[in-house]
Amino acid sequence: MLGDFLTRCLILLLGYAYPGFECYKTVERNRVEMDELRFWCQYWIIVAFFTVLEKFADVVIGWMPLYGELKLALFIYMWYPKTKGTGYVYNKVLRPYVSKNEIDFDQKFQEWRVRGWDLAIFYWQNCTELGQTAFFQVIDHISAQSKRLSGKTSKKKKDAKGPPIPSAPPLPEIRSALFDIHQNDFVGRKKK
Repeated sequence: MLGDFLTRCLILLLGYAYPGFECYKTVERNRVEMDELRFWCQYWIIVAFFTVLEKFADVVIGWMPLYGELKLALFIYMWYPKTKGTGYVYNKVLRPYVSKNEIDFDQKFQEWRVRGWDLAIFYWQNCTELGQTAFFQVIDHISAQSKRLSGKTSKKKKDAKGPPIPSAPPLPEIRSALFDIHQNDFVGRKKK
């Protein structure tokens, strides 16, 4: 278990981090050599294909002893300055296979792109419909709760002794009450 963890850490460091840093240094130089750029481009192309194939290979042959160590050795073989195995792997294995099947790959990628967009649009429409339905259900629930709560308060008022008490007296009654009370309280007015 610890060996597998250590192997994975070394693959990350020596298969991705170190080559990535070397590639960065190459790109940032003032005078970049075309052969060096080609080497790092080929390396990253191989790593990309290897990463895709690795997901399937791990299931099929991942049980083999020293499988992780062999992957690490392959990464180091490809970028190590004395071996520079990237050129060999690219020119002898990857390039002939890809150039022979390039049209098929392009058609598959186009088909997957179209299917991906169709799937994304399908899920977008379903999500918006579900969201809209859920929104209206929440509004209906809130309005039902509001009606139920307003029905309870009116029942409480009816249950109290006597007729329901209005919240405010009508405006004409207020005027007449104020006018009668205050009309008799004026100092200068004579009482009849």
